[in-house]
Amino acid sequence: MKNGSNKRYYSATEISRLYGLSRTAVFKKIQSGEIPAEKVGRNYIIDVKNLHIDSNLPKSSRKEINSAVKRAVKEYREVFEKLGKE
Repeated sequence: MKNGSNKRYYSATEISRLYGLSRTAVFKKIQSGEIPAEKVGRNYIIDVKNLHIDSNLPKSSRKEINSAVKRAVKEYREVFEKLGKE
């Protein structure tokens, strides 16, 4: 997600990096249903729409997200305002 990826699915390993958790913790969250996932072969995939930005993210990730939002608002303010009127 850092690079603006348009991926639809993430692996459990990618989720562990994004959320700053161990892979074991991610698998436990998948098994408990806390993270909805689909099993494909031996691996799990997580649909991007099931990811939630919340306080579980490391501070550095939250700062990066906030910075990206501020840049987008600054650069595309007029576009956002026009889209908001539709």
